[in-house]
Amino acid sequence: MLKAKLHRATVTHSELGYEGSCAIDGKILDFAGIREYEQIQIYNINTGGRFTTYAIRAEEGSNVFSVNGAAARLACEGDLIIICAFATFSEKELKSYKPTLVYFNEKNEITHSSHSIPIQAA
Repeated sequence: MLKAKLHRATVTHSELGYEGSCAIDGKILDFAGIREYEQIQIYNINTGGRFTTYAIRAEEGSNVFSVNGAAARLACEGDLIIICAFATFSEKELKSYKPTLVYFNEKNEITHSSHSIPIQAA
């Protein structure tokens, strides 16, 4: 099940020489409930590419989204991305479960959050 989604964050750094992962502002990780070293999926809105890595904690309040290591070939500074974390829940837990959805502006500031994806009319 979807645990958390960070929607339309802007990549601030793309560090090919780094040892891998995606550095995310620590306050954003805490707000979304994503733990350091947790596996995440990254979807690049600009290219349509999708890849798996793990989250590491960047400086709190920095608004950093840094794609590192081999993944730096898949997302460049300025690209818009969606980051998703998933978890397994029991049937009992699912009865009251809601994911954490976090939305960003162009400066990676949180604009709002929700626990459900709005349904858009066709």
